[in-house]
Amino acid sequence: MNARPRVSVYLIAFNEADKIEAALKSVTWADEIVVADSNSTDATVEIARRYTERVIQVPFEGFGRLRNDVLDQLTGDWVFSLDADERCTAAAADEIRRVIQDPQAADAYLVPRRNYFFGRWIAHSGWYPDYRQPQLFRRGRLRYTEDAVHETYVLDGRLGTLQEPIAQVPFRDLAQVLHKMQRYSTLGVERLQKKGKAPSMAAALAHGAAAFLRHYVFRAGFLDGWAGFVIAFSNFEGTFYRYAKHYERLAAAGSEPPLPQSLKR
Repeated sequence: MNARPRVSVYLIAFNEADKIEAALKSVTWADEIVVADSNSTDATVEIARRYTERVIQVPFEGFGRLRNDVLDQLTGDWVFSLDADERCTAAAADEIRRVIQDPQAADAYLVPRRNYFFGRWIAHSGWYPDYRQPQLFRRGRLRYTEDAVHETYVLDGRLGTLQEPIAQVPFRDLAQVLHKMQRYSTLGVERLQKKGKAPSMAAALAHGAAAFLRHYVFRAGFLDGWAGFVIAFSNFEGTFYRYAKHYERLAAAGSEPPLPQSLKR
């Protein structure tokens, strides 16, 4: 008789003390839990050790490289990737266990997510169903590209989609929305630099406006009330500031200016 396939769950974390416990509680059914921490300064590590002995320190050098480093530490037949702001429901866990025992199972699966934001479960705005890279996959069949942010993946095999959504609680408050927008807009500058295009205010405004319209109009964010507008506007800001920071970096706007003899015009 073949042994039951083992599942390794991994989480990456940096200062996630307010979120990570709920995530870990939701995957106590797994055979192995590995938390990859990037030198958190809050209680993240202390909380993680209540649920697993496998808490490792991995320096942050971009999300893609971080995820690949963690994959090398896992021992299960299957890998389930869960972020600290995600929670696996009982129904999703049952589906995962059924799928991995199916001889006809695909090699990786996209997992739908339902987001809770601004006091409501989001039904539109491009946030439901919301997918990221495949979160369930056979170990050894998937690797991530080593982009600093919005990393993609390379899959050796067939891709499927699970039916049961997991939950995501991406932000506790607007301060966290702004913090993530700042962090991701900074990390996104690297992609713009690789394209080799000179930044312009027109491009920043055009791409920002397109991001707003995509979420608020074309993905019906207006039906999500306050939450839908905040989602759309934060996407405008993140996109606009990514281009502005690209210009800032090229223009060395943060450097000390040469002091002229007089500043009078």
